[in-house]
Amino acid sequence: MRAVLQRVSEASVTVDGTRIAAIGPGALILVCAMRGDDGVAADALAGRIARLRMFRDDAGRMNRSLADTGGAALVVSQFTLAADTARGNRPGFSAAAAPDLARALCDRVAAALAALGIPTAKGRFGADMRVALVNDGPVTIWLES
Repeated sequence: MRAVLQRVSEASVTVDGTRIAAIGPGALILVCAMRGDDGVAADALAGRIARLRMFRDDAGRMNRSLADTGGAALVVSQFTLAADTARGNRPGFSAAAAPDLARALCDRVAAALAALGIPTAKGRFGADMRVALVNDGPVTIWLES
């Protein structure tokens, strides 16, 4: 699985003009399930996200995690993270998991984060989403399981 984490002051998802999810301080997490991924990969990714030290401590160093800070997670499915741009000008997405599996794995990442005590919201799989965020730092980190 792949994920891009953005440390945020706030983030939200809007679908068809209706805000369906919003968080305050925490992380916007764009998640992509890849071919061959399974529940073990989803759980491992959630664990890494919860423990990743990307938030400032009292000294201003990135020494605190979502679990440490009580920050929230907004999980948004993002199959375009599987883009293959090695040839030509049009990305290919054949490395992404099939939609039914991808939906289940993205939901599992969100559920695993919530089970770890992280307040969690999520986008709507397969929807045309408008994602708004205020990137804090900015801090953007790529994770792969």
